[in-house]
Amino acid sequence: MNIYVIMKRTFDTEEKIVIENGKISEEGVEFIINPYDEYAIEEAIQLRDDHGGEVTVVSIGDEEVEKELRTALAMGADKAVLINNEDLDDSDQYTTTALLAAYFEDKEFDIILGGNVSNDNSTGQVGPRLAEKLGIAYVTTITKLDIDGTTATMERDVEGDMEIVEAQLPLLVTAQQGLNEPRYPSLPGIMKAKKKPLENIDYDELDVEDDEIEAKTETIERYLPPKKEAGKVLEGELGDQVEELVKLLRQEAKVI
Repeated sequence: MNIYVIMKRTFDTEEKIVIENGKISEEGVEFIINPYDEYAIEEAIQLRDDHGGEVTVVSIGDEEVEKELRTALAMGADKAVLINNEDLDDSDQYTTTALLAAYFEDKEFDIILGGNVSNDNSTGQVGPRLAEKLGIAYVTTITKLDIDGTTATMERDVEGDMEIVEAQLPLLVTAQQGLNEPRYPSLPGIMKAKKKPLENIDYDELDVEDDEIEAKTETIERYLPPKKEAGKVLEGELGDQVEELVKLLRQEAKVI
C-alpha cells in the first residue's frame, strides 16, 4: 500500500501562549507533532505492517519542521517530505490545501491519513478540502479502521455516539483520539531515522501559481481571553440571594 500522512508542527500543549505586537510569540517555545497527527502516523505504520507498502509523512513549514519529521521517521515511517513555505508571505488553510494538492497531483496513493484537527487553529478543514481537490472520498474523526482489499470500514465519533462507514480506496481519513495509542520513538528507531530519506521541496517547485495559493482569510487581531474574575458568594435569606443573583445577571453579566 502507498500510505501517506499529512502532519503539522504545533506548539507543545504545555506551552503558555504569549502575544507580542499582535503576533503569537515563538520565543523559547517547544514544538511537537500535532497530537491528533500522532494517531494518524501510528495508524499508518500499523496499516503498513499489516498490508505491506510504505509510509510517507508530508508536512509544510520552514526547515525547523525537519525535527518533527525525523520524529515521525523514528516512530517507524519510511519517508518524509517537507514542503518549505518559508518564503511565502501569508498562508491559511486554503493555501495549505492547495500546496498539498499540488504535491499529490502526480502521486499514487491508497490512503491519506491526517489528524482530525490541529491543537492550534483547530479548523479541521485541511483534510476534507484536500480530499475534495483530489476527487476522493473522505471520512473524518475515525476511531477504528479496517481495510480488506480496496474496502475500508471505519468507526467514527459523532458527538459521543458511533457511526460505521464503508468506503472504497483511495481514501482520506482524519484521526480522532481513541483510534490507537501512538508509540514513542525507540533508540534504534531514532538511529534509523537519521538515515531515512527526508525530501525538501520549495513550494515554488510545485506546479501551482501564486494566485492559486493566495490566502483567502485575513487575521485582523489576536488577543488572549480576559482573566477570570473572582466569584461572588451570595449571603442572606434565600429570597434575598435570588433577588441579588437576578440583579447581578442583569446589570453585570448582562445575560438577561
